[in-house]
Amino acid sequence: MRSITVLSGGIGGARFLQGLLHALDTGRLPGVERDAVVTVVANTADDLWVHGLKVCPDLDTVMYTLGDGIDPERGWGRREETWSVREELAAYGVEPTWFGLGDRDVATHLVRTQMLEAGYPLSAVTTALCRRWLEPVHGDRVRLLPMTDDRVETHVAVADPDSPSGTRVVHFQEYWIRMRAEVPAETVVCVGLDQSSPAPGVVEALTDADLVLVPPSNPVVSIGTVLGVPGVREALRATAAPVVGLSPIVGGQHVRGMARQLLTSIGVEVSAAGVGLHYGARSQGGLLDGWLVDSGDADAVPALEAAGLRAAAVPLMMTSPGATADMAAAALDLVAP
Repeated sequence: MRSITVLSGGIGGARFLQGLLHALDTGRLPGVERDAVVTVVANTADDLWVHGLKVCPDLDTVMYTLGDGIDPERGWGRREETWSVREELAAYGVEPTWFGLGDRDVATHLVRTQMLEAGYPLSAVTTALCRRWLEPVHGDRVRLLPMTDDRVETHVAVADPDSPSGTRVVHFQEYWIRMRAEVPAETVVCVGLDQSSPAPGVVEALTDADLVLVPPSNPVVSIGTVLGVPGVREALRATAAPVVGLSPIVGGQHVRGMARQLLTSIGVEVSAAGVGLHYGARSQGGLLDGWLVDSGDADAVPALEAAGLRAAAVPLMMTSPGATADMAAAALDLVAP
């Protein structure tokens, strides 16, 4: 194997990618060349415009993490960040005050916005930004692709007794950051998703891969949005590569983020089996060949296998690059001939 494609959200996907690259470096993936190319197809439905700047949280989290510029404590944003710009904007009373742009991070958004306004598509802008972050560390071994060049934004409907309709729709980032996902999500709407098309290279990354991995990113607003780009599901179903996913639900709870709130909003059981069955087996018209659950969810394996998925229970907590490398090795082992 010389080509691995990973569908990714932000923090969870980025940490899984760290472990995957560690597994390649240490030869933990039998049958995979150590210099195999890893292509990341990242969610862009979290993107938003803030203070006139285009912000792409998941693209930047992957880029900073793999480029060794991420804040390791927060898991997002730049290391050794300062916040003078945010403080000055707040002093002027400029909204939104709940979304802060770090002083170092703002440079990325300025460059991205200038290039977009000059007519470059997001995929070309991302390639340009990665020349700073990924090429010095990984050479041409890692490619980062946005899922689409088109504008797609995830919005969440929540109850609002003061609204005539009884409902208010907010951008996903507001739901997550300002509201802290403490209000039940009634509906998730991805504006523009149905009219989008895959960014250059996305379909080929799936159809030409030797292995496709779906890390434990949010099934609704990270992986779900990537899968919702017209043509992506079809490419996954058509690829000759095995497709393996890893559960973001451990012991009936999401490890990070808000999978519980959002899975509930689309009627999916909040369990390792529930998410695996939501993706479904390719042999039954779904998307996966294999699904890994945590050791504590081993009782889910029979139901998954009955639904046509190869399944196994292994430790799924990404406590270190080594532990995550073991997860990547288990995913490969699940579909090995």
